[in-house]
Amino acid sequence: MSTKLFDLNGKIALVTGASRGIGEEIAKLLAEQGAHVIVSSRKIDDCQTVADAIKADGGSAEAFACHIGEMAQIEAVFGHIKDTHGKLDILVNNAAANPYFGHILDTPVSAFDKTVDVNLRGYFYMSVEGAKLMKENGGGAIVNTASINGLSPGNMQGIYSISKAAVISMTKSFAMECAEFNVRVNALLPGLTKTKFAGALFQQEEIYKSAIAQIPMHRHAEPKEMAGTVLYLVSDASSYVTGECVVVDGGFTI
Repeated sequence: MSTKLFDLNGKIALVTGASRGIGEEIAKLLAEQGAHVIVSSRKIDDCQTVADAIKADGGSAEAFACHIGEMAQIEAVFGHIKDTHGKLDILVNNAAANPYFGHILDTPVSAFDKTVDVNLRGYFYMSVEGAKLMKENGGGAIVNTASINGLSPGNMQGIYSISKAAVISMTKSFAMECAEFNVRVNALLPGLTKTKFAGALFQQEEIYKSAIAQIPMHRHAEPKEMAGTVLYLVSDASSYVTGECVVVDGGFTI
């Protein structure tokens, strides 16, 4: 007997940072399960490439450029969703910034500002606008991509780790205050995953080998290995789950 717990037919989903890596795999999986996916990132051409791939596989998708570090662009994407679809069922805050890799004492103000603008303010106001729209339509699900660095800071990744710790706290705060509107808010905490975004870790052989040695599964993750957790968190399979931060790291934080 088959289950419909993961059926997303009729759902409208917005995935940020969806032009590559983890976001792309999330967008494709949600579409496979029947959601109409709005593929979003800063560059429209990259978004369109993913949206076209989803449609070529029989899914439903559209592209919409949005830099979540810019308030006007956040307002634009939600204005588009309201005008075009009239609702939002799923929001995946996956876009992120990590412009600085180095000693915390040498953190440039520009890198600090960019990281906070995207990873903290961006996630916050995306969640505000998403939850407001979900409230109007009886509920929905938000998933924030945080990081295991939010639990234990990564070496040479100070401000990024700090911002991801804030995302974990933000997830719990939104979950607590939005539960009355049937809006569930959870977080995905990836471990070492092979993406362009995490390129600095893979380019530093000593750091990479040290990280792998601490992972019980003795390997890094591929982006698609993160998507299944997000599907669970946005589907009826997790209907009584909110405020949770799900670690997917091959056992690194055991």
